[in-house]
Amino acid sequence: MRDPNNPCLFCNIKESGVSKENNLAYASYDSYPVSKYHCLIIPKRHIKNSFELTNEELIACNDIIKIVQKEIIEKDNKVKGFNFGTNIGSVSGQSIFHCHFHLIPRRDGDVDNPQGGVRSVIPNKQHYKRKK
Repeated sequence: MRDPNNPCLFCNIKESGVSKENNLAYASYDSYPVSKYHCLIIPKRHIKNSFELTNEELIACNDIIKIVQKEIIEKDNKVKGFNFGTNIGSVSGQSIFHCHFHLIPRRDGDVDNPQGGVRSVIPNKQHYKRKK
């Protein structure tokens, strides 16, 4: 099995596939999508995580995120929300150690109970009751 970190999959834009790009970042559809049109936003510079991004790179990623989000909604009017985030470090689930953001389209009924959203990364923390 190929190691996506050696050489880095995301440093090879042609291999990753480009949906959109600007000078500092690009978007690629995820090879193992959580939902249809699950997209990755990837800075072109090889860095491990988003804490290492320059302000310019962060803005470039954000510009791509907004373009892709709009395109996804235009492609699929059933998309009613998104999960957006990044994994930083192997303990968080990061498996490719080149910074990237996940933009995951969500549709009504795609899970029984979406409460907690990204909190479900720790399953017993997803569903909670609010304190009064």
